[in-house]
Amino acid sequence: MNDPVQLALVQARLDHLCRHMGWVMTRTARSPIFSQSHDFSCFATNRDGVLVSTADGIPIHTGGGGFAVRAILDAYRDQLATGDVYLLNDPYEAGGNHLPDWVVARPVFVDDALVGFCCNRAHQSDIGGGAAGTYNPVATEIFHEGIRLPVMRLAVRGEIREDLWRLLMANTRTPDLLDGDLRAMLGSTRIGEERLVELVEDLGLDAALAAFSGVCDHADQRFRSVIEALPDGRWAATETWDDDCFGPVDPLLRLELAITIEGDRLTADFTGTDPQIRGFKNSAWVNTWSAISMGLAAFFEPDLPRNEGTFRCVEMIAPEGTIVNARPPAPLTMNTVIPAHEIVHLVWRCLSQADPSRSLAGWGKNIFGVTAGTDGDTPYVLYHWNAAAGGGATPTRDGFNQIGHLIALGGLTLPDVEFTEQRYPIRYHRQEFRCDGGGAGTFRGGTGIDYEVDVTTRARWSFRGEGLGAPTGYGVAGGLDGQGGEMTLHGLEREGSDPWPAPKYGLEEFPAVRMVARSPGGGGWGDPRARRRELVERDLRDEVISLEAAHTLYGYEP
Repeated sequence: MNDPVQLALVQARLDHLCRHMGWVMTRTARSPIFSQSHDFSCFATNRDGVLVSTADGIPIHTGGGGFAVRAILDAYRDQLATGDVYLLNDPYEAGGNHLPDWVVARPVFVDDALVGFCCNRAHQSDIGGGAAGTYNPVATEIFHEGIRLPVMRLAVRGEIREDLWRLLMANTRTPDLLDGDLRAMLGSTRIGEERLVELVEDLGLDAALAAFSGVCDHADQRFRSVIEALPDGRWAATETWDDDCFGPVDPLLRLELAITIEGDRLTADFTGTDPQIRGFKNSAWVNTWSAISMGLAAFFEPDLPRNEGTFRCVEMIAPEGTIVNARPPAPLTMNTVIPAHEIVHLVWRCLSQADPSRSLAGWGKNIFGVTAGTDGDTPYVLYHWNAAAGGGATPTRDGFNQIGHLIALGGLTLPDVEFTEQRYPIRYHRQEFRCDGGGAGTFRGGTGIDYEVDVTTRARWSFRGEGLGAPTGYGVAGGLDGQGGEMTLHGLEREGSDPWPAPKYGLEEFPAVRMVARSPGGGGWGDPRARRRELVERDLRDEVISLEAAHTLYGYEP
């Protein structure tokens, strides 16, 4: 099918059915991580497991979705039937990105012909392992991180496998949440199935299959034209870590990327990246590919098609045994946040050299972790989303003052404070934009947040604070870096200083405690002294910059 109007309509319907799956999930899931924060993503593939829409949710989830479906086809291609549902999570065995993200995939048939898959990848509240809440910062192998799921049949011809269901419920600290969330995932993919069947029946089987190929061909042509418009060349960038999750390292750990453009083809080469580490911020191939694809998509035109055809002209080289393509049994759970954040930054740093007019400033790396405990007789897992960092500025606008992880690109939402206080043993004292947190520039970096809360029960804290310390939101084109992150805990029943500075990584148990944090700011874009006067005055009124900063950084005189 080559009719551009028809292809546009088909892509729009595919995107809509993915969003519809997401609406169902949001309204029926039991965990606030889904209903409040949207830490899940819905996507659809053709019958060969090629993504035809990734319109819902979080790019780090959807970019590697095709690998998961192709793992299902490799395992069960000749046994697929209407009513089957498949479940997987394993990064090494099943096309997963990290263990907490479970994929529920439903094959879709029309007149006994397989036409595609409707899928939901969702970050579960708890999957067992050494730490409640899925993030185990003391893990040294994947077996410490929770239950591993190869490709498995969760339902066979419409019947749930009760033995598998009981196994899953026995391997979580919050079975009531997991039970409801899995049923919501099943329901969302069922809605997707109904919409995909309608689409195929409207077009006719042969025309629909041709259209699914056609939208990917169109995406391929669009992205090739974008790449071809850039000069041929090779550009390199480096990101570093000063810790391996267990303490400082010397020399610094290095992530290296070189992007080469030749005509309408792009190669992303991680040769030179350091070997995998014992901590849990290694990445497997699928997650690294997802981060590369989202970094590329975010740098270029916002209307690029959201399907797998977009990246046919991209080749990724990630040497095995390195941080970005770890061998088992290396732990991986942090990978969808860190190093995915660094990988996106590397893509932007390289492409900003190729096309400075599009250069993007860095986002602050987050510092918030997870607390888990028991409220009365009820176990809980609480993510401190509301301490999220600021985003980087662009050539046309300021960075977002507060936004979820970079790898979500706005797909994660901040939970409602009042709801959170009712649902969890937590009391909010402050959540407000930082003053002077964002990097100065013609366009200012996002400010980050001053965050202060009481966790009112004894809890186990899983720290994952890559953004603590030095600035992480880098400035570009003359813009300045955003401020680094800070976190202290107060009221601890322990010897030593009070307040106690939180570590970047670790697993600790505390009685009721107050957390005071300042999340990192995003980087600025352009010369600060070129910022429009009315924007500086607005920032002064909003108290996100001080009068001193306005004078010294922006050259402002009242």
